[in-house]
Amino acid sequence: MKTITDEDHYRRAMTRIGRMMAVLAAAGVMALAVWRGWRWGAGFGVGAGASWLSFRWMKQMADALGRGGRPRRRIAVLAGLRYVLLGGGAYVILRYSSISLPAALAGLFVSVAAVIVEILFELAYARN
Repeated sequence: MKTITDEDHYRRAMTRIGRMMAVLAAAGVMALAVWRGWRWGAGFGVGAGASWLSFRWMKQMADALGRGGRPRRRIAVLAGLRYVLLGGGAYVILRYSSISLPAALAGLFVSVAAVIVEILFELAYARN
């Protein structure tokens, strides 16, 4: 029987989280588009995209720190600027776009929901 290393376990968890984010984003976009119209579906999609981008930046930062080295400057700057970019995106949506800001804000929680699903998966299938 093959021994699963911590690195393999981490890689599999990140793959599951990425897939779950895609499923939740697609389901949310379709459900809101049918229920509230295209503006809400588009808003949720924009929020989910921002959530994915933020998750990706945090993962890059964690990977850089996990290697024991200093994080690359670009990653550190992007991690710090993600809130500025998020606020700027919300401003543009509110000011210049007709897509729904509440739906975009709801879409920001896609990565959180995917991580919660991964936690539940790990609890259900934990090895002793």
